[in-house]
Amino acid sequence: MPLYEHVFLARQDASGAQVEQLTKEFTDILNEAGGKVVRSEYWGLKSLAYKIKKSRKAHYTMLNIDAPPAALDEMERRMRLSTDIIRFMTIRVDEHEAEQSVMMRKQDRDERGGRGGPRGGDRGDRRGGGPRGPRGPRPDRPDRGDRDSQPSAGA
Repeated sequence: MPLYEHVFLARQDASGAQVEQLTKEFTDILNEAGGKVVRSEYWGLKSLAYKIKKSRKAHYTMLNIDAPPAALDEMERRMRLSTDIIRFMTIRVDEHEAEQSVMMRKQDRDERGGRGGPRGGDRGDRRGGGPRGPRGPRPDRPDRGDRDSQPSAGA
């Protein structure tokens, strides 16, 4: 049978127990249709990059699935009908990862280190010495008051 990785996002106001119940419900749908869930991972309540259906956060869950396409289609059909599911995505894979997913590996996130600076990113400090110096005119451009003294290009 084909192997899949499936991630779904549940509403932010759903409790952890409700998300577990949804996971069990979708696992049962796959089992009835001849498939199985090899592994299930709950990634937690995370912020979304943009609002989806008026939600700023969602509960993320990943399922490693070994099921026929018809079973997967039925599960996705029921997810579309569910008001608790915001989004889902299924990807066919050649093999499942033997270890935890990247989202669950806390040690990798800790080793990455900071992103530079107290505010994140390396944008420089606008209050101090940016490209214009400490709030002064740029040295490579004349002040606006010097325009009259500059020779024109046509002369």
